[in-house]
Amino acid sequence: MQLLMDKFGRVHDYIRISVTDRCNLRCVYCMPEEGLTFLPHEKVLSKDEIVGFMEIMVKFGIKKVRITGGEPLLRTDIVEIVRGLGAIPEIEDISITTNAMYLAKKAEALKEAGLTRVNISLDSLHADRFQTITRGGRLQKVLDGIQKAEEVGLFPIKLNVVLIKGQNDDEITDFLQFTKDKDINIRFIEYMPIGHAGTSWKEKYLSLDTIFEACDEAGFAYEPIDTIRGNGPSENFRIKGAKGTFGVIHPVSAHFCDSCNRLRLTADGYIKACLYWDEEMNIRPFINEPVKLMQLVQKAVDNKPENHEMALKLQDEVQSNKPTWRRMSQIGG
Repeated sequence: MQLLMDKFGRVHDYIRISVTDRCNLRCVYCMPEEGLTFLPHEKVLSKDEIVGFMEIMVKFGIKKVRITGGEPLLRTDIVEIVRGLGAIPEIEDISITTNAMYLAKKAEALKEAGLTRVNISLDSLHADRFQTITRGGRLQKVLDGIQKAEEVGLFPIKLNVVLIKGQNDDEITDFLQFTKDKDINIRFIEYMPIGHAGTSWKEKYLSLDTIFEACDEAGFAYEPIDTIRGNGPSENFRIKGAKGTFGVIHPVSAHFCDSCNRLRLTADGYIKACLYWDEEMNIRPFINEPVKLMQLVQKAVDNKPENHEMALKLQDEVQSNKPTWRRMSQIGG
């Protein structure tokens, strides 16, 4: 089997597929308050295009898929997409990242269709603050979605917490406490400059060393743990005696590019080998032409830089490439 390897020896076996750029929330780190101009429906990849694309990709070693958005559960055919991917024997793992507003309603059908696990965005445990950060989200819907995911056996459940200075950094201990009684993995993620041309994002950035300082202040003894299923770039720990775990993902201060095995496909059919850089290639016209399709995918992999240099942006230093124009909701997390 010809594997997708870049010039730094990184083998790519994992892809994140955005199935929509639309979202029913306007999270402060993902989308401007006024929203974005969404793609017309005909510009978005269809179920058959997504499944057809993956039927080709698995022949080159891709075996793990994360479905993203926007909010993927807004797709009326999301269960059919999962079922189509689940029917491809080479795919070993299908996960989804969601804001969970519709998860309680769809979790059972998604599990039956072949979904294996779920990542849920949860940036505050206070209803009013959660509504502010998400610009309209309802915390109880997320909690209901978590409960339903537990009931149907979507495991492991991972909760993504983007740490935002002055908005939720006083809840770190509460999130850590949340892991004591629930078998979940809370992942603290650094605020990233995706789609931000200026420097205002730095006002919200906070190093994840803050997590360990909070543990020490609260008297939580913790220890590193072995890799959990599908953990990706997260460094994981467990508070002693806790059922669940917590992890830290620090793309800015301590990037994990040397082990990056991910590709991304945007909702409008562009392949991206790096989340942060601007380079992307339109593969949609070639989904029914496997040779040309894989030539483009391999070219994207060949052009993948050694690292994304986000730390240079934090330090106001010159970067070697052009950052993406897309916001996070237009790429897929």
